[in-house]
Parts: sequence; structure tokens; C-alpha cells
Amino acid sequence: MELLTPGIGLIAWQLLIFLTLFFVLRKFAWKGILSALKSREDEIESALKMAEETRAEMAKLKSDNEKLLAEARSERDAILKEAKEDANRIVDESKNKATEEANRILASARESINQERASMVDGLKKEVASLSIEIAEKVMKKELATKGAHSELVSELISEAKLN
Repeated sequence: MELLTPGIGLIAWQLLIFLTLFFVLRKFAWKGILSALKSREDEIESALKMAEETRAEMAKLKSDNEKLLAEARSERDAILKEAKEDANRIVDESKNKATEEANRILASARESINQERASMVDGLKKEVASLSIEIAEKVMKKELATKGAHSELVSELISEAKLN
């Protein structure tokens, strides 16, 4: 049991050594330990602040990316709409030009037909006139043996002839 109960001298020496060690540590090591703990605490706090700033920046970047995507989509839609409008306008212009060209060709064909018709009518008139003159010559040769018959025939032909 003696081993379990320490003596007063031992307690005094242990107390003296503890207090000496405490004052030495307080004088030389305590400031270093506290400054190390303080710097560690500051590092952790700055890391947490940086993490919060990074989180906020990431949220802002995400928001900016969404805005950019929305703008890109709206710009794409505007470009597609403009392209469709341009395509429709080009198709309409082509249709109008084709219609105008068809109308011009039809008018030209009608004019050509009218000219050919007029030419044919003139040709027919000339042919009819030529035939009429030939027939008249032949008839006149046969019937105009006398002068009275000749005058009577000319008067009759003039009254029947209708000039266009």
C-alpha cells in the first residue's frame, strides 16, 4: 500500500516541477501554440469565406450561362424566322417574276398571232383581189364585146363591192 499513497515530499516536488514547466511553457511555447491555433483558425475562416465566394460566383456564372443560352436561343429563333421570311420573300418574288414573264410571253404570243392573222387577212385580201381581177378580166373579155355591156358591168360591180 505504500506504493499507492505518495509521500508529501514527492507531491511537493511534482507540484514544483509542474509549476516550473507550466511557467516555462507559458513563457516560451504558449504564445506560439496560441498563434498557431489563431493562424489555423484564420486559414479555416478564409477557406470557408473563399468557398462561399466561389459558391456565389458559380451561381452567378450559372445564371450568366443561362442568360447567354436564352439569348443564343432567341437569336437563333430570330435568325431562323428571318431566314424563313427571306425564303418566302424570294419564293414570292420568283412567283411574281414567273407570272410576269408568263404574262409577257402570252401577250407577245397574242400580239404575234394578231400580226399573223392581220398578215393572213392582208394576204387573203390580196389573193382575193388578184383572183377577182383575173375573174373580172376573163368575164370582161367574154362579155364585153359591146361597149354598153361594159359600162353596165362596171356599174353593177361597183355597187356590189364593199371595201373594208
